[in-house]
Amino acid sequence: MEGYSVRAGPVGEDVAMAIPEADLDRIELWCRARVPEDLWNQVKVEADIAPRHVTIVEVRPPWDGVGEHTRFPIARLRYTSSSTLWAIYWRDRNMKFHAYDDRRPPSSDVAELLDYIADGGDPIFWG
Repeated sequence: MEGYSVRAGPVGEDVAMAIPEADLDRIELWCRARVPEDLWNQVKVEADIAPRHVTIVEVRPPWDGVGEHTRFPIARLRYTSSSTLWAIYWRDRNMKFHAYDDRRPPSSDVAELLDYIADGGDPIFWG
């Protein structure tokens, strides 16, 4: 999975964003707050941003200190600009995302969905 920098597409490419800036700010702050800053050298939660969705990923350094950090997808938030709704998608063991609508319907409030991913009690996200 190619990494995305915040507010840009695949590293080095700009992406025309359909996602509201305020929601991107909220997602970014939520990700940073998931892990205390003094532990960021061990694990971080970041947002990989694409034009219509944001993937929440857990980032860890290589166990032996050699090579790239691992980026493990936790959940995806998909934005539909025509309805201004966010929807949660869950990741299966084959790294494919599936709609989570039957358990948590789409919402116009991305913070509500982030709180659900964090505290909803479903181990599908944080295991």
